[in-house]
This record gives sequence, structure tokens and C-alpha cells, in this order.
Amino acid sequence: MNLPELVAFVMWIGLTLYVVFGGADFGAGFWDLVAGRGRRGAKQRALIEHVIGPVWEANHVWIIFVVVTLWSAFPKAFASIMATLYLPWTAVAIGIILRGSAFAFRKTAVSFESMRSFGAVFASSSVITPFFLGTIAGAVASGRVPVDGPGDVVRSWWNPTSVLAGVLAVTTAAFLAAVFLACEARRRGDDELVEVFRRRGLVSAAVAGVLALAGIAVLASDAPALFEGLTARGWPLIGVSVLGGAGALVSLVGRRLRAARVGAVVAVVAVLWGWAFGQYPWMLEDSLTIADAAGHPATLRAMLIGLGVGAVLFVPPLVALLVLSNRAELEMEGGLDLIFEDDEARLRE
Repeated sequence: MNLPELVAFVMWIGLTLYVVFGGADFGAGFWDLVAGRGRRGAKQRALIEHVIGPVWEANHVWIIFVVVTLWSAFPKAFASIMATLYLPWTAVAIGIILRGSAFAFRKTAVSFESMRSFGAVFASSSVITPFFLGTIAGAVASGRVPVDGPGDVVRSWWNPTSVLAGVLAVTTAAFLAAVFLACEARRRGDDELVEVFRRRGLVSAAVAGVLALAGIAVLASDAPALFEGLTARGWPLIGVSVLGGAGALVSLVGRRLRAARVGAVVAVVAVLWGWAFGQYPWMLEDSLTIADAAGHPATLRAMLIGLGVGAVLFVPPLVALLVLSNRAELEMEGGLDLIFEDDEARLRE
């Protein structure tokens, strides 16, 4: 592995972390959108809010990491991607801003109407944002981002492969979130919510599986270079993804939620790395290799050193935040019912 490939490898680790943790975060917003009304819907939203609350914006550090690494280490690829795909990137930025602000304002709302409005913005942005992130991935993977000059600013991301990737991003996020939320509900001793999210995990897994099967035909006709790479180099990881997804599905049926969580993560991570192996050695499919896209070696070395120092400074506090917040929530007497009652009392005041 040469220096540019090592930097690309590290960047892909950051993307993997965003897809798993940020994806589950977005998926929680999807389930917030369809939670329904009444006490049952409010309990689901209370669980979602208190699971993602401690790190509701921290997960975006991973996409910032990916974009900054791409910009600094692979400037030619960064310029081509941004020049062609500025419309979906703008939609992603707006979605992240609206999602974060609405999530914060909903908690401080003083009326039911304003709480409901902020909740709708939060939930809808949680669906729109991963969809457009998926269309960006589809555009890059299908070779619609030219190296020299901007490509078609609409058809580059609005095409069969990109739309498939966008829908799969939303569905996969919903699947991850449902499994994670079922596990969290069990930790909090709420059997009702365990069943709600377990069933939603089963449904979203089935939908994701159907979309993935349909995607085979889409890639074969619309992105033949990527399809060839997946079948030639990426197929072992795609196979691991299938096994992970099947294992998660079986575990959900058997109510083995921790095993389902592992299987869900394996399925998502394996398909992401299968894409990387399928597209290798191209940074932009069939037009720009990783080596040709890389900046000066001195820049790459400085980046690796900086990233190593940053990981030492950032990762331990983030882990501590997750551990301490979960411990505090589990020690809270009354659990989700108390949280729900506190929100009701605040709105009555």
C-alpha cells in the first residue's frame, strides 16, 4: 500500500464510521417521522431523543473529516466532485443545519404546535439528507463526475444508480436505527418499544434486501464498470454483507438483539468496503486513479500525522461521552415514562 492509498484507506474508515453512526442517527429521525400520535408515539420519540441526544451532532465530525481529507489530500477529485455535485451537496448542508436546529428547538418548545413543527422539520431532514448523500455516492460510483470541468449538474446525481443509492441510504439508515433502538429499549426495560423497533427492523431489512437485489440489474445496465468491479474484486465483501444481513434478520426473529446489532453493522460495513474494492484503483470511476488524484507527498504525510494526533485527542472523549451518558440514563428512576411525563408537564406550563 503506497502513501496515497494509505490516506484513502484512512479516509474510508472515516466514511465507514459516518455511515454506521451517522446512518443510525438519520434512521432514528426516520422512525421519529413515522412514530405516530398519542402516548405510544411520544414514548418512541422520547427514546429516540434520549438515545441520540448526547451525540446528536458529534457524528457529523466524520463527514467533515472525509470532506477535509478529500480536499487536502486529493484536491483534483475534490474539485471535480464539488463542481459537478454542488446541488446535492447544498441539499445535504441545508438538511444537516435544519435537522440540528429543529432537534434543539423541539426540546425547548413551549407549545404542542411548535414542538410538532420542529419535530416535522427534524424528521423530514433526517430522510432528505441521507438520500442526497446516497445520490452523491451513486454519481461518483457510476462514473458521472468528469475530471476536467463540471459534468451535468442534474443528471450526474439524478439517474438510476444515484436514485437507487439514495433510497438504499435511507432504508439502510432506518434498518440500523431500528436494531439499535430495539437494543436500547431492552436496556431500559421497555418491552413494548422492543417489539415496536424489532418489527420495524424486520420490515426495513426486508425492504433493503429487495432493493439490493433490484440494484443488481440497475448497476449492470447503468454502471457497468462498477458492476464489473464488484463482481471481479468486491464480491467476497458483498457476500459477507449478505451473510451479515441474513444473520441480523434471523437474530431479530429470534429476539437476539445484540447479535442482530452486530449482523446489521457487518452488513453495512461490508457493502461499503465492497464498493471501495470494486472501484479500486479509481478515485473517480474510469477517469482518475487514487495516485493521480493525490496531492504532494509532504501534504499526505503531514495529514497522516495530524490525523493520528487528532484521533488520540478526539476518540477517547467521545467514547467517554457515550459511556457516561448511557450510564446516567440507565440510573434515572422512572425511565422513558418519566421523560415523557416531564415533557407533558412542560407543555402544560
